Amino acid sequence: MVREIITYPNPILRKKSKDVEVFDENLHTLLNDMNDTMMSAGGVGLAAIQVGIDLNVLIINIPIDNEGELDDGMQKPENLIEAINPVITHKDGELVFNEGCLSVPGFHAEVKRAEHVIVEYYNRDGEKQTMEAEDFLAVAWQHEMEHLSGHVFIEHLSFLKRKKFEKEWKRELKEKGKK
Repeated sequence: MVREIITYPNPILRKKSKDVEVFDENLHTLLNDMNDTMMSAGGVGLAAIQVGIDLNVLIINIPIDNEGELDDGMQKPENLIEAINPVITHKDGELVFNEGCLSVPGFHAEVKRAEHVIVEYYNRDGEKQTMEAEDFLAVAWQHEMEHLSGHVFIEHLSFLKRKKFEKEWKRELKEKGKK
């Protein structure tokens, strides 16, 4: 089922998510719904808080081809990462990536992130996993995990860029409200 994606500046996006303690059918339904929602919106990642659920749950599905290269095509179900209670245990390097967000639709900005991360998390069945990621996948992990701690990528903007964004965003919201 496709759920509504909460958009900035909704205060729910500022909530810090809680750890999942029960790995049951409700969690599985949430994960399935999050995947439906992300795919419907054309995203590559989604945190549970973005659909109004304050649990440490996120999904990522980077469109890659059979050789592991970025692909403009559809995401493959076998590439879906479902992460419960994720923790970054290591990060290094640096890269700047042009990011967007389903909760800030239509806006993109360059954000500085770690180039390489190691993440520990649990899958939908409560089995502990470890993943090493770099480049776009590392960026996606960091972006989605920020949502779990109540942050949005626009917080990385410089003071002036953030003020400009806020002004334009308020104007857009006002215009949409009149339509």
